[in-house]
Amino acid sequence: MKRIVIVGPANPYRGGIAAFNERLARQFLAEGNEVFVYTFTLQYPSFLFPGKTQYTSDPCPEGLMVRRRINSVNPFNWISVGDEIREMNADLVIFAYWMSFMAPCFGTIARRIKRNHHTRLIGLMHNMIPHEPKIIDRLFPGYFVSVMDGFAALSESVVRDIEKFDRHGKPKIASPHPIYDHYGELLPREEALAKLGLDSSLRYVLFFGFIRAYKGLDLLLEAMADERLRDVHLIVAGEFYEDSTKYTDIIKSHELEDKVHLFTEYIPDTEVNRFFSACDIVAQPYKTATQSGVTQVAYHFEKPMLVTNVGGLSEIVPEGKVGYNVDPEAGAIAGAISRFYESGADLHEGIVDEKKKYSWSLLTERLGKLM
Repeated sequence: MKRIVIVGPANPYRGGIAAFNERLARQFLAEGNEVFVYTFTLQYPSFLFPGKTQYTSDPCPEGLMVRRRINSVNPFNWISVGDEIREMNADLVIFAYWMSFMAPCFGTIARRIKRNHHTRLIGLMHNMIPHEPKIIDRLFPGYFVSVMDGFAALSESVVRDIEKFDRHGKPKIASPHPIYDHYGELLPREEALAKLGLDSSLRYVLFFGFIRAYKGLDLLLEAMADERLRDVHLIVAGEFYEDSTKYTDIIKSHELEDKVHLFTEYIPDTEVNRFFSACDIVAQPYKTATQSGVTQVAYHFEKPMLVTNVGGLSEIVPEGKVGYNVDPEAGAIAGAISRFYESGADLHEGIVDEKKKYSWSLLTERLGKLM
């Protein structure tokens, strides 16, 4: 049995990385380890957070030891938290890193832990360089990278980004994002559409997840105006993390009001299965990317996917087996969706086969080897 600490978002915070940390903790527990999750008392100052709330109304997952300790903007807190974790003498501390803003906080906590000369420190890197980089993304990450003993990334493209900051050639592995399997079961299509108030006689593409410029919803909306998709509808399920005007303007200018169905509030975990059960294919028209948790939700529900050839998306969505890889252009996106419906291709067998690669036990095994 090992003592393992995961540092990063967790309940009562919401979002994909919180879900990832909680699911990873459950896997370590299932393997007989002692696991603690250290999360935030303050994750972001409210003026830095683009959504409506940082918090979930869901209860803390049963059986997880979640400690709210970290204030992301208080250096004195970083020292005290680092000292607290150092005294635990854990075998492994995993820092769930996703943005440069966290580098000073995480880097300081890690330096305090390292003083026990026992604990191994691994950076589990969701992103190294953000989708919309700023000057801090050149200045801050090195402080965090320099104190880690090794790194696990969720795509090869992130490994390459880590190497831009790692001057010492520390060990690195790429292990694909495991499947999010905590969103319930696939519903009958008609039941799911009834819950959403949608017509079951129509065909639906799903865009899922919070909406920011890099995710390319504007490209998908432009694609929906293509004549080849005149009988196809789009479900948009996720909260706007930026001004919605440019998207609603596209809908109005192309007269798409009747075929674009907006569910632009935060989607609780208990309702995620409605959207994936209702759709025929999941579209991720990203302009930039590393990897995406949405892909792994689609795998869980065994849905075909359309992704763009950016970052690591095409690494985990093999063309013709699981879905389609296209350039991030409206015409290419429309063409692939049209081919999907016209061909009548049954991708289910390929999806089920490919899905086997994305187990949580594979990630913990690789983290153990890296440790």
